[in-house]
Amino acid sequence: MPKHPEHKLQPEDFVNALREMNTYIDVMVDDLVELNARAEKYARLRAAEGHSIADVMTHPVITVRADSSLAEVAHLFVIQRISGAPVVDGEERLIGIVTDADFLRVLGVPGHHPTHNLWHTLEALFVHNLEFPKPENRIADLMVTNVVTVSAEQSIHDAIDAMKKHRINRIIVCDDKRRVTGILTHTDLMRIFFDRVRGNTFKQSGK
Repeated sequence: MPKHPEHKLQPEDFVNALREMNTYIDVMVDDLVELNARAEKYARLRAAEGHSIADVMTHPVITVRADSSLAEVAHLFVIQRISGAPVVDGEERLIGIVTDADFLRVLGVPGHHPTHNLWHTLEALFVHNLEFPKPENRIADLMVTNVVTVSAEQSIHDAIDAMKKHRINRIIVCDDKRRVTGILTHTDLMRIFFDRVRGNTFKQSGK
């Protein structure tokens, strides 16, 4: 992974921070503290702009077909230790996505509801009488077709914005022909963060 550029504060970061605070006068000590924190935020965002999604995305990507059975894909998720996969056609073009939340949804379990956590999900699995779908049912009946995508040339900040806006944990990376070239997950983003923290620690310790 390429070395992360340092996000030193620049005048534009303070300008953006002041604009966000909607004030240019009567700056007190507390205002300066808040201004510094906001300016650092913009410096970090600018640093993120220096990395493209291609730098950090996972590739090649495990994909499935729309005519795959639920049993096949569930087994694939377990074996590969993944929680979702893009659905592609015969030319490897994206036509949908399927996740473990979709499997839970067909069971009547609100696994991706914002007010439900893991314990709600487990309770539903063990307490309620669930009607299991037939294992020969196809992914085409389960997949979500309205898929949020980004291109490999976009910045990490673009990906974060899209994931926040649509409240998703993964985003598919496609080329201009909708062919899947990668996937970016919240785990990848956390790895970037910890790599940066580790790099700062090494620098401070002189290693």
